[in-house]
Amino acid sequence: MNILTNLLPKITNPQPRAKKQRQGIELKTPQEIEIMRQAGAIVATVLKEISDLVQPGMTTKDLDTHAEKRIREMGATPSFKGYHGFSGSICASINNEVVHGIPRAKKVIRKGDVLKVDTGAFFEGFHGDSCITIAVGEVTPAAAKLIRVAEETLYKGIEQVKAGKYLLDIAGAIQDHAEANGFKIVEDFTGHGVGRNLHEEPAVFNFRTHEMPNVKLRAGMTLAIEPILNAGSRHTQTLADRWTVITVDRALSAQFEHTVLVTEDGYEILTDRTRV
Repeated sequence: MNILTNLLPKITNPQPRAKKQRQGIELKTPQEIEIMRQAGAIVATVLKEISDLVQPGMTTKDLDTHAEKRIREMGATPSFKGYHGFSGSICASINNEVVHGIPRAKKVIRKGDVLKVDTGAFFEGFHGDSCITIAVGEVTPAAAKLIRVAEETLYKGIEQVKAGKYLLDIAGAIQDHAEANGFKIVEDFTGHGVGRNLHEEPAVFNFRTHEMPNVKLRAGMTLAIEPILNAGSRHTQTLADRWTVITVDRALSAQFEHTVLVTEDGYEILTDRTRV
């Protein structure tokens, strides 16, 4: 789940820990990392199932019901349900909806839709968080390119993760790949640290900026990296429900996200769907 950059100080609440980096960034212990692997595997399993399950005619509420049932069956609780009043276990955002789409019984999924599904699981005190974009049936070539590049962009950012690198190494790789392919990075939302809290420090920007400290990565940090690409303007607006965010020009949007562990020699994707 993305966060508004200007709300970051209000909704992050890292727990006091003996082992921290500057700016309150928590480094996870080997035991905590193992729990986060399990939380990540639950999230990956649910998203993989939804990707296989979704078809035209279903509603976003159908997907939400499946996600909550499966998360609970695997011994976790939905991270999103009740979070700041959010009603769903997933965010389900279609076409020009950017993020935070509320699952609804009347929101029908149609052939050709670009569907973003974001979910999280809270397991034994720790969260996993991930998002995929699904092409529902046959989509237009332009939509297919947007989805492909959005996923590539996520992995370009992840490839920069290693102890000793910096947050803006991730941001620069994401921005460069998106812009080289003609897409805009949404700047209203960021990735984030994740662990005991769904949203922790640091903010993980998807574009070069001096708004936040350029934090040096250390082994044991766990980051939710989540670029959002728009086919048109990067600008967004929030609907009257106070959750659903859309593109101002009604152009398509796509997003991918993984929870990633920083290691001494690289990274581990904790929400890797190929491992479940």
